Amino acid sequence: MVRVVSRRLIQLFVTLIALMTLVFFWLRSLPGGPVDALLGERATPQTREALIRALGYDQPIWVQYGRFLKNVVTGNFGNSIRTGEPVTDVISRAFPATVELALAAILIAVGLGIPLGYLAARHRGRLLDNATIIVTLIGISIPIFFLGYLLKDWLTQDIHFFPPSGRISTGTDNTDVTGFFVLDGLLTREFDASADALWHLVLPAVTLATIPLAIIVRITRASVLDVLDEDYIRTADAKGLRNATIRKRHVLRNGLLPVVTTIGLQTGALLAGAVLTEKVYNWGGLGTLITDSISGSRDYPVLQALILLAAVVFIVVNLVVDLSYAFIDPRVRVQ
Repeated sequence: MVRVVSRRLIQLFVTLIALMTLVFFWLRSLPGGPVDALLGERATPQTREALIRALGYDQPIWVQYGRFLKNVVTGNFGNSIRTGEPVTDVISRAFPATVELALAAILIAVGLGIPLGYLAARHRGRLLDNATIIVTLIGISIPIFFLGYLLKDWLTQDIHFFPPSGRISTGTDNTDVTGFFVLDGLLTREFDASADALWHLVLPAVTLATIPLAIIVRITRASVLDVLDEDYIRTADAKGLRNATIRKRHVLRNGLLPVVTTIGLQTGALLAGAVLTEKVYNWGGLGTLITDSISGSRDYPVLQALILLAAVVFIVVNLVVDLSYAFIDPRVRVQ
């Protein structure tokens, strides 16, 4: 187990170094680059040369690279071109919104996806199985922005069941403690604010969960079907083991490994930024920050930090997935 953790941590370190190197050279290969983005229309040969010296771009490339690595390690990503604030402050305000939305979406996807996939496999070829295949195929195929606008138009405009946008209603008295509005309401005993934030969360979370839910259902179904066809399942049944024991000890545990991998990948993708969903519902998380940083302002410091943050999220989530294998399958602990 210790060997597995050590190997994964080394891979994490190497991956981060490689990614930081790619980001470093990517920033310097873009048209205009950070200098023109900072100066904008005020750029003159004199101001450009002065800013190049101030940023250290006149130094040898290896000196610039060493300074870049030092800034990343210390968390110094500079200031946002768009707002002038420190990049860490800009991201720290948006990150809780995306985490809250992504966790709600993955909980919906996992909570419904695994049971539905298992039931579809158990009723292979029957009505439930066929209906599940059709519905999940639609869920994977439909564009997320189209589904978002469709649900928003129907459930917020036509029947006024859910709030149309935002994370909390205007005028709601809530105390921002952690940035997670649902949790903040519980911590400060402002239960009306927590309930309002949760009600705002439902529709974006359902929209965002659609594709991960469909994928988890299909992976679970396929994995369980593979396990049900194994010889040891027929042997356990021939020995007279109860169906509940076979399902719990043999089918579910052996069928969960590919499902856990899929859940990890989907969680990493959601935490990296649900751009379209956040745009539809005006959520104000990392997805919104990405679009604002790309369009018009070319906010390179923020984009640089967001790319590295997305990479760290993916790596950490996959590390957690790898470690969870040891608890699901004891053979992993031995290897």
